Amino acid sequence: MNPDESKPEVKATDPNPAAATPKPDPKAIELTHDTKAADPKPEPTAAKLEVKAAVPQVEGKTEPKPEVKVEPKPEVNAAEPKVEAKATGLTPDPKAVALTRDTKAAESTPEAKAEPKTAVKPEAKSGIKPEAKADETKTETKTTAPKTTVGNKIIFTIAIIGILAALVAAYIFGMERKAQPPVFKPVSNPFDSAIYANGMIESDLPSGENINIFPEVSGPITQVFVHEGQQVLTGTPLFSIDDSVQRANTELATANLKVARDQYDKRRASYDADPKSVSKDVLDTAEDAVIQAAAALKAASALLQYYSVKAPIDGVVLAVNATVGGYVSSQGDYDTYTELFDPLVIMSGPQDYMDVRCYVDEILVSRLPSHWHIQAQMQITGTDIKVPLEFVRVQPYISPKIELSNEKQEQVDLRVLPVIFRFEKKDFPVYPGQMVDVFIGQEATGANGTNNF
Repeated sequence: MNPDESKPEVKATDPNPAAATPKPDPKAIELTHDTKAADPKPEPTAAKLEVKAAVPQVEGKTEPKPEVKVEPKPEVNAAEPKVEAKATGLTPDPKAVALTRDTKAAESTPEAKAEPKTAVKPEAKSGIKPEAKADETKTETKTTAPKTTVGNKIIFTIAIIGILAALVAAYIFGMERKAQPPVFKPVSNPFDSAIYANGMIESDLPSGENINIFPEVSGPITQVFVHEGQQVLTGTPLFSIDDSVQRANTELATANLKVARDQYDKRRASYDADPKSVSKDVLDTAEDAVIQAAAALKAASALLQYYSVKAPIDGVVLAVNATVGGYVSSQGDYDTYTELFDPLVIMSGPQDYMDVRCYVDEILVSRLPSHWHIQAQMQITGTDIKVPLEFVRVQPYISPKIELSNEKQEQVDLRVLPVIFRFEKKDFPVYPGQMVDVFIGQEATGANGTNNF
């Protein structure tokens, strides 16, 4: 019989392995029956081995189908002539053996090509059906899918928010903003050619400095008689210091003078009555004692006057650093903020006229006009007020610049020459210590009115 005739009978969905087996030769069947008759009880081990060998092929084919069940069939015994013959020790017919081998070769060739043999034995041994693994895989896929979807939504939302924030920031920072107008009009040069300098307003005094008043004695302040901005005359009391001790010393000096006078008067009267009653030397000593007592009283009275500080000149009180109850010394009042000693009172002269001290850079000193042709104009910083200045003098001493205007491009490591001008105050809003802008030029000397500076 040709083994190829058994192929149409094989079905992939048939779980019965006997249905896929071709019919053997009648002679082989007879030989098998004779073998079973000789040994009706075959060895179970051989049957189990043949079943295990046949089961994987059937399960491998039927694995995609959920209805496949792995059950050994009793017809499998028909395909076991070789094993049983070996177990009984009988010699089969050679033709039957050859036919059996051809039949097995025909069966194994298509099955090996069409059936994967992976992961079949563990299922046959453990009895776990393929449906269980498929269900577990589907369940795991369903549980992990929602988590992945939520995570992707969160990332997508964050990305959109970041893009929107970037767009908003780019729009805000990319807006063109109009330049703010200047707070005040910048200064301008009133001359065709001039030197710019920083100036400071100060009192109109010969020295150009304010008057700093310090006490000559120490003690607590008992009274303050003036206030800042008050105009005072010469001799006006400014403040007083506790003079109780010095007043007692003055009274003691007065008493000593009285005792000395009494002693002298008595000796003088005795000497006039009888020159021999009192020696000339004793009379002279008494007279000297009176003179010393008078001098001591004078010194005590003069020192008592120092406890009341008065204005030295007519002027205006600019600052008062004295406080009732505060202790002062000849060094002044101690400032806890600056940790320095300040004058108790700062005064200026009369403010009908005020001075402007300009600081000219030493590099520009050679360009200063002569004293006869120099002119200047002051502009109050932050305003449009311009005031003509009158030249007063040049302080012939170049010193390091210490008066700063706090400008961004101001040079500080330089030396300057002070030049002093003056102007009538009138009602201009200026005060001593104020910084102003000054332009120093030259008067026109030509007929056409041009500047030679």
